[in-house]
Amino acid sequence: MNTHFDAIIIGAGPAGSTAAVLLARAGWSVALVEKQRFPRRKVCGECLAASNLPLLDALGIGAEFDASAGPELRQVALMQGPRTFIADLPAANLPDRAWGRALGRETLDTLLLAQARASGVLVLQPWSVQALGGSVGDHRCDIRAIGSDQREELHAPVLIAAHGSWEPLPTGRAERRLARQPSDLFAFKANFRHAGLAPGLLPVLSFEGGYGGMVLADQGITTLACCIREDRLEACRRLHPGLGAGEAVEAYLKQACDGVAQALGPAQREGAWLATGPIDPGIRLRADDALFRIGNAAGEAHPIIGEGMSMAMQSAWLLCAQLLQSARPPDGLANSVWQSGVRRRYTAEWRRHFAPRLRLAASLAHLAMRPGLISPWLGLLGRWPGLMTQGARRGGKISCAISPAMASWLAAGAGPVAATTAHLDPG
Repeated sequence: MNTHFDAIIIGAGPAGSTAAVLLARAGWSVALVEKQRFPRRKVCGECLAASNLPLLDALGIGAEFDASAGPELRQVALMQGPRTFIADLPAANLPDRAWGRALGRETLDTLLLAQARASGVLVLQPWSVQALGGSVGDHRCDIRAIGSDQREELHAPVLIAAHGSWEPLPTGRAERRLARQPSDLFAFKANFRHAGLAPGLLPVLSFEGGYGGMVLADQGITTLACCIREDRLEACRRLHPGLGAGEAVEAYLKQACDGVAQALGPAQREGAWLATGPIDPGIRLRADDALFRIGNAAGEAHPIIGEGMSMAMQSAWLLCAQLLQSARPPDGLANSVWQSGVRRRYTAEWRRHFAPRLRLAASLAHLAMRPGLISPWLGLLGRWPGLMTQGARRGGKISCAISPAMASWLAAGAGPVAATTAHLDPG
């Protein structure tokens, strides 16, 4: 097979597949490396804000999303102990599609990957990255087929990391923390049928030592996801010595939040509990990087605001906008000065759009994990539920980093005529 490309992308989640589609449509040769077989379940809250729906249309999967996703998410709730506070979610300024919806990653990721293949991307799946070498403009990626001894060495001037945050690249594995901390957060997720959660309601869960959420997604499946401190997780397991970690967390959530107990009362779990972690929220973009980063590889917000998939997809659009807008130097994509300029502009755009969300998510997460600290103030939510509406607005539920003109230009292959009017969203 061909082993030389314009770009190699590591990871075929929402960020990686989106970038692969956009670059391939612009005429780039792209290799997309993914170690997992699809479809596959993944620890994720599975919510996609309405601001992303035009981007799905531009990628060619909007109709499939509309046909498959769960009900429109029109309300947000805070559940803590016996109390539940409900408010309206902000509506996006989009005709007939003002609210977000939820779709399982086993479906969404498969749809996006199919578009990448249809756009001419070479999809290497399931293959794992064994080593990275080379330098800016001259990258080498050693990969191995899962379940066999077949190996290949890929080369490209542009390398894009879209591998998420659970599994570091080979170059970063030595940097992983070896010592665990009691405050480390582990993420859990389970799916349930016949749950009693009201359609269109998006609850946020607040409990001692963690936070979480529930949502009714596609095929009538309710997703329950949470992050819990390691010391609280160990306490849960001691209280329920006969249960696995996920089942112990489920028992704790039912005890800590009446809303969870009521929703799961008639429910039947479908499949096993999934777990991963510890999560590592923060910004991972670096000025001295030899590669480009998108999705959680670029930066990760506490999942309490449910913006992970939105940030992943939109970061891919931001990077591709810079790669395709910037005049290519005479010596091509390998020019290190050109790549440095692209990286600098992309990083500035990423921080402008997403850094405020990370700060808000961190504040909300640390408050939610300390119910005793915020309980005295919960009466305000009963009197002014619009505070939750404003919080959702600030969290990015109706914001998009890509303007309609830019989305149209990129989706059409970044042609020279459209490029004269395309621009990044100034807001």
